[in-house]
Order: sequence, then structure tokens, then C-alpha cells
Amino acid sequence: MEEHKNTSYYDQRINDINFLKSKNINPYPHYFNRKNKIKDLLIYENSISPGEHKEDITVSTAGKVILKRCSGKKLIFYTIEDESSEIQLITSLSLYKGANLTFTEINNVIHRGDIIGIEGFIGKSRKGELSIFVNKLKLLTPSLHTLTKENFGIQDIDTRISKRYLDLQINKKTRQTFITRSNIIAFIRQYLINQDFIEVETPILDIKHGGAAAKPFITYHNDMKQNMYMRIAPELRLKELIVGGLNKVFEIGKQFRNEGIDTTHNPEFTSIELYSAYEDYNTLMKMTEHMISNLVMKIKNNYKFEIMDKEINFEPPFQVIDMIPFLEKKLEITFPEDMSTNEFNQMLIEYCNFNKIKLPEPPTTAKLIDKLTETYIEPLCWNPTFIINHPTIMSPLAKGHRNDNRLTERFELFVAGMELCNAYTELNDPIVQLERFNGQQKDKISGDSEAHIIDHEFIEALENALPPTGGWGMGIDRLCMLLTDNLESIKEVILFPTRKAN
Repeated sequence: MEEHKNTSYYDQRINDINFLKSKNINPYPHYFNRKNKIKDLLIYENSISPGEHKEDITVSTAGKVILKRCSGKKLIFYTIEDESSEIQLITSLSLYKGANLTFTEINNVIHRGDIIGIEGFIGKSRKGELSIFVNKLKLLTPSLHTLTKENFGIQDIDTRISKRYLDLQINKKTRQTFITRSNIIAFIRQYLINQDFIEVETPILDIKHGGAAAKPFITYHNDMKQNMYMRIAPELRLKELIVGGLNKVFEIGKQFRNEGIDTTHNPEFTSIELYSAYEDYNTLMKMTEHMISNLVMKIKNNYKFEIMDKEINFEPPFQVIDMIPFLEKKLEITFPEDMSTNEFNQMLIEYCNFNKIKLPEPPTTAKLIDKLTETYIEPLCWNPTFIINHPTIMSPLAKGHRNDNRLTERFELFVAGMELCNAYTELNDPIVQLERFNGQQKDKISGDSEAHIIDHEFIEALENALPPTGGWGMGIDRLCMLLTDNLESIKEVILFPTRKAN
């Protein structure tokens, strides 16, 4: 086959394809009988000596060409990769047994980035590298774009997420991140199934939204002529299932919140929520500690590992910080019995202004307490830390604390200064729940678009008896950030994060 000169790489590949077609060879064959995965061939590494050939161990495998180098016209070396495993190919004129193309022709049409199939036998080169000695080569899919050196280790995150296929092809760390993500989800799912939970599905598109303090995405259903909402949380629907008699349920799925994008927030994200009858936040705290610490041990083979050049330790027991006593001591302020008053709100505003703490927008009491927690407590939560007993004004769906009327039985798990889990003993009194919903309307009037709506259908469900129940939620993406050393951005652990149109 003649060398291609003065043509672009793309044109050269088109010429390669046309050349194969002229020989009645399909450049995109339908099937290749891959009998061996590359990773399975690596078991021969320790049983073959340098220079030894095992012609009785025949193999048939396939992969992407990531390296090609010639040693004269009669000897060509390739490295192919599949599922993060690599192996060298040694193709020589003396061993080649192809019928449709000559040795020169088949090697002229194979380039880096192509998918190829190989038949041959296993052995080692004289330098001791495990290799396949090739008898037959077949082009399975040509790549029309060169896998050039500048593509290796793409650093720009916008390029990597807009062309994730290139990122996955080239950056092994990216590939391993998403393999680990799959393993994390599989572990959590199996852990809960072993605890007698059943997995369920609730609507992503619904006529209402609720279960979290967040602004929803709104769309329109043409046939029903009504607005619909993308789910911000499955909480209310899952609790309805507990009312229905499914005592232990969980759901892993997508949530959608019409909020800003930053290093720990993406408008579309994956979470897990579970609800368990006859549990409370104390039992869920123990479950969280056990599940997360065992997950870390499974993924990392140790409770301790380094992230951002700093050690993090998931060995139980986790640290616990009681929110209001901590803030009262830090601020030298006594939090009143009724935290919903204008006087207390003004006190917190004045404190923030005096201490140059940026006010949230709008400066509702719930948001102010959250801001103070973010300022003074969250930085202390590098190792896993439970922040417990949030004020009622911050937790409209949580049951009141059994020992302090100001508070609820709620905890959040923070790791590396980032919220990971949120859980509470569920409020199951429909009269109190309606009062809480009504109280949220004050914040909505003040301009808080994330304040909870009044959900009368949910109130009616509670009137049909929700047993004592513990509820728990965790962000999968943030957990993956921690366990794959990707704290710099949530985009690194979402295959296709939300991005702006060009």
C-alpha cells in the first residue's frame, strides 16, 4: 500500500477505509470472537521466562492501539489497552498468517486509536515483556482522529467534560474514578439489602416538589396543560411508602435543584435516601458510622488515607458536635426558646455584621444559623463529624427533640468540611407538620424561594399513621469526591455534569 503524503490525517484514514473496501474487507466488522480479556492474560507474567514462547497457549483478544513502533519493515510492536489493562503485541512477517491482506498492508492501515482484534500465542520478548506473538491482525474500528501526544493527560476540566470519551480514553485516573464510583454504589446497595431494606422508585417528574429546602426546575406538560416539577428530593414519597406498610425502603437516584454551580454543587446530582420504621436518629447515626467506615475499608483497604496531601481518618467512633451549645459558647449568645422572633433574627444579623460575616440572602433566621455553623463548626469537620440537634426553625420535617423544645432530632455528617449526610427522627404528627409548613411561609414571604411548600397530600398521608421512623439521605457524588481524591470539583465524579451551552 502506498504511503499517504500531503493529506490530512482524516483524509488518510478515509483512504485507509476505501483501500479496505477495495479489497472487499469491511473496515467496521460486525463481530470479533474475543476469547480472552487482556487482564486475564496477565496471569502469565510470572510463569514465562524472558524470550520464552508458549505456542500451545493460543489467544484471541482485542483492544485499542495506544502505541505503535516499527523495527524495520518485518517487525512491528504495538501496545493495546482494554479496561485499563495493557499488553504488548509483537507482529513479524515470519509469524503472520493473514490471508486477505499482506503483512505490510494490514500494518499500514492500523494506527494509534484504532480498535483491533488479534490471534496469536503468548510469550515474552527477549527483554522480558509479556507479549502476544501475532498470527492474525484485524482492524475492527478505525479512529478517524489521531491520538496525538497533546491529548495525553488533558488537564482542562471543561474540555474533559465536553469530550468525556477522550478523557476516559486517555486519563486512567478518570476511568478509575468512575469504576470506583460504581463500586461505591454497589456496596451501599448491597449493605442496605442485607439490612432488609427494599429498593423502590419514586417520580422524578411530579405535580409537586418537596422534601428539601431547594428551588425546583419547572417544566410544562402539554397534554395535561399543567406545570410539572423535577424532583428535588424523594423524601415525602418515600415516607408515604412507610405509611403504606413498607417498613424499610431506600432509593438511589437523580435529584434536580435550580441552584448555583460550584465545587460541591451540580444542579443534577445523585443521592440515596432511606426510611426505616421504628428507628430514630440515634440508631441511624450508628448505622451511618458502621456503613461508611466499612465502605472506606472496602475501597481503600484502610480507615486512613491521604486526600489533598492531608490524612483523613474514618475509624469509628466519629466526632460529635452539638450545634446550639457550641454556637452559644462561641457567640456568647443564649438562643431563645422561640427562635422565630424578629428580635432574635435582628440579633443574629447584628452579630454577623459586627464580625464581618457575609449575610445570606435573604437573611432569615434559619439561613443565619446555617451561616454561623458554616463559619465556626464546619471547618472543624475534616475527619467525619456528626453535627447534631438542629433548631426547629431549620428543620421543618424533623421531629422535635425529646429533651429540648427548641431543637429537633437531626444530624448532619460532615467530612473534609463538606456535608455528606442528613438525617433525622421523622416528624409524624400531622398537626405539628402543618404548623411547620405554615411557619415556612413566613420565610417564603421574606423572599426565600427554597422555603418548603404546604403539601396537603403529605399531611393527609401522615393522618393515616406514619410509625416512629428514621430518615436518612446522602450525596453519592460528594462521597465519590472523597474516596477518589477529587475534592477540587464535583464535576470530576459526574460523567456528564451540567455545562453551559457554547
